[in-house]
Amino acid sequence: MTKFTTLLALAAGVVVATISADSAQAIDPYNWAGHRAACTNWHGGYAHSAYGQPVALVVPPTAQLQTNWGWGVGSSRISRIDHQFGRDYPGQGGFGGGGFQMTPRWPHDTTNMGVYYVRGPW
Repeated sequence: MTKFTTLLALAAGVVVATISADSAQAIDPYNWAGHRAACTNWHGGYAHSAYGQPVALVVPPTAQLQTNWGWGVGSSRISRIDHQFGRDYPGQGGFGGGGFQMTPRWPHDTTNMGVYYVRGPW
């Protein structure tokens, strides 16, 4: 009787796994950067001290990674460049900076400078 119960539980597990696998959706790996870009800001929240707003440093469209440097232990990291430069018209209204932190007097990371990498257009 225990073999029958074990076999029945195994069959039920396979059915549940099959049903849940059919309903799951994966994002195409080529669209991961586009998905992350749609869900996050292109800037890190700091304004460039000369312009009062974040500045986009346009890099070649084939660039994929950037190196960020900090001061202290564990100071460097590599991160993806997900956002791509575009000239879409944003519509009327609310231009100008706002809600950005200015560059600290003693920045602790290169992301505090207000300059952020953005891939160029194809």
